[in-house]
Amino acid sequence: MEKMSRVSTALSGSALTGRTMHCHLDAPANAISVCRDAAQVVVAGRSIFKIYAIEEEQFVEKLNLRVGRKPSLNLSCADVVWHQMDENLLATAATNGVVVTWNLGRPSRNKQDQLFTEHKRTVNKVCFHPTEAHVLLSGSQDGFMKCFDLRRKDSVSTFSGQSESVRDVQFSIRDYFTFASTFENGNVQLWDIRRPDRCERMFTAHNGPVFCCDWHPEDRGWLATGGRDKMVKVWDMTTHRAKEMHCVQTIASVARVKWRPECRHHLATCSMMVDHNIYVWDVRRPFVPAAMFEEHRDVTTGIAWRHPHDPSFLLSGSKDSTLCQHLFRDASQPVERANPEGLCYGLFGDLAFAAKESLVAAESGRKPYAGDRRHPIFFKRKLDPAEPFSGLASSALSVFETESGGGSMSWFVDTAERYALTGRPLAELCDHNAKVARELGRNQVAQTWTMLRIIYCSPGLVSSTNLNHSVGKGSSCGLPLMNSFNLKDMGPGLASETRLDRSKGDTRSDTALLDSSATLITNEDNEETEGSDVPADYLLGDVEGEEDELYPLDTEHVHSEEPEYVLPQEAFPLRHEIVDTPSGPEHLQDKADSPHVSGNEADTASLAPVDSSSSLLSVSHALYDSRLPPDFFSVLVRDMLHFYAEQGDVQMAVSVLIVLGERVRKDIDEQTQEHWYTSYIDLLQRFCLWNVSNEVVKLSTSRAVSCLNQASTTLHVNCSHCKRPMSSRGWVCDRCHRCASMCAVCHHVVKGLFVWCQGCSHGGHLQHIMKWLEGSSQCPAGCGHLCEYS
Repeated sequence: MEKMSRVSTALSGSALTGRTMHCHLDAPANAISVCRDAAQVVVAGRSIFKIYAIEEEQFVEKLNLRVGRKPSLNLSCADVVWHQMDENLLATAATNGVVVTWNLGRPSRNKQDQLFTEHKRTVNKVCFHPTEAHVLLSGSQDGFMKCFDLRRKDSVSTFSGQSESVRDVQFSIRDYFTFASTFENGNVQLWDIRRPDRCERMFTAHNGPVFCCDWHPEDRGWLATGGRDKMVKVWDMTTHRAKEMHCVQTIASVARVKWRPECRHHLATCSMMVDHNIYVWDVRRPFVPAAMFEEHRDVTTGIAWRHPHDPSFLLSGSKDSTLCQHLFRDASQPVERANPEGLCYGLFGDLAFAAKESLVAAESGRKPYAGDRRHPIFFKRKLDPAEPFSGLASSALSVFETESGGGSMSWFVDTAERYALTGRPLAELCDHNAKVARELGRNQVAQTWTMLRIIYCSPGLVSSTNLNHSVGKGSSCGLPLMNSFNLKDMGPGLASETRLDRSKGDTRSDTALLDSSATLITNEDNEETEGSDVPADYLLGDVEGEEDELYPLDTEHVHSEEPEYVLPQEAFPLRHEIVDTPSGPEHLQDKADSPHVSGNEADTASLAPVDSSSSLLSVSHALYDSRLPPDFFSVLVRDMLHFYAEQGDVQMAVSVLIVLGERVRKDIDEQTQEHWYTSYIDLLQRFCLWNVSNEVVKLSTSRAVSCLNQASTTLHVNCSHCKRPMSSRGWVCDRCHRCASMCAVCHHVVKGLFVWCQGCSHGGHLQHIMKWLEGSSQCPAGCGHLCEYS
């Protein structure tokens, strides 16, 4: 919904009136520019080139400059500028490298005036001289800047920035001969149009491409730059070296920056991607914008203040094919929604608290609580009454220091350095990491590693074929034996009970007696736990064997005294009641051969003592499988990882992710994994654990994380002998044909770590240089330079 408030501004006898409004364009806009009387605006793009009149209630189309039957690439505009001295003069930068000037005073339909085709690639920016009517400057993707005199057909001067591409050029408003240019390598250059051979000044302004710049309309030396590093920086160019005055942190790459008229510390910015809003910043408050316009639904490509002396109206074009006029009074104020209090922990446990000065003053008489080691430190900033934010900026900051050693993070460093994440079997990794955590006093983490080993690293399972055996002669179905017990280790009460009661509605209990040919399971074939102490006093025989095949292993060493109770291998209790039954081989044989044995009795388990000293108990029906599969615990492991991450221990979450690999990675979404990885890597780099950080990056399967160590991997070096740049073909200089990686101490080729002095370029083996500098500060090569190793 359009806001209906109106503003009228008096400017040298004329008044600017209007409201917040927008109009729909035929195509997305790439750039806009306003004429000097603030009554018209030109919109240019790949498929649009029109002039609109700015009326009080709406935009009205006045002229379409795309004429002709055949579409031309000369009309595909990347930038447009309207001369501020001649209202009939326009210039556009085409995507095919052509710079075109337009004369609106021509009587014909085609307003095209001149074409300059000297650039080889896309022209990114064009700029008219602010006071000279015939001087035009352009910057191209080919890395060159050209100055044109519109009275001639060719360029007057060519400036080479020694970079891949020029992103912006701007003439200084106060210095007649000076212009600034920004480049993709992060540099900003100042040029004098009279000296095209070299720049007057060059400095690195941003970490990454610098997309835009703008000279301050009032302060002669202030230059604002914006780049891909999401920062807007204000530089003082009047000093011998460029001095950074202010730095504004935005949330996306900065595509355009424009100083706000009549407001010394205000500037407007828009983003190249992601963020569609336009922000107006007070550079003295770099983290919260003073105003925000939210009308666009796609990336804003061009912004311009309607009049150089009117701070109320801002025009913008966007890829959503709309042209908007924003009234500053209608802008939202993010500072009104900001939290006036802040709380933050420092890296070493110090606590900082910021709040309104009125709130702190009300609590100033409080007594320190028992946990305070001393009174907090207060920092109060002196306020300028002339500041527009004086009421909101009156705040106080208090810092609470922790006890010495109370917030130590030595456990984090030790854990990161000692953890093993790869290169060993999973069981060894879990055991090693559990040992490290236990030695550092982190028992819960150690127990977690131990449980992961139990879940994913079984020492061996009983095969299903070994668990299915027939009971009784002539039985056609196999009965799986759940477990075996040595009855000589049981109490007398249990040994005397030899019958399992499984009544299922029958009048008598169904019982099946174990034949002498029944199969017994040894401790070796029933390994459910590693290193079991249960003695193996029986063997596994054949199903069709005879009675004499069932015998104890060692009858000579039967315990004469009553043995201690030994825990059974199965942790689950029996679910059947054991009742008395006759014992003896004759009874078993008679029972097995009896025709009165029902079919249900064949499904029961029986107790068959071999002799007075040894017997075996077998349960036919297993309550569960011999062991739960690891997938059964996947939800539990996933919740465990989220628990550690929510507690702030991303080290444990990432370490488990790497160690378990695909076993657990499939249960956690990619975005969460990436967040854990980046958080852990940031912590490692804060503690200067570069090697561990690089190892985590290498072991990561997330594309966004694994590419972190693939950027800026090129190292440019010069030959230590002739000082010429080295080629990429090896360590032998192309000019002097000498090896650059020669150790200055032992005079051998360095194969491994190479350390060199950045002052004289000499170096050698790390250990040799360290040993040399322990006794002398002179360069070992004899060049006389005072080298220093830190």
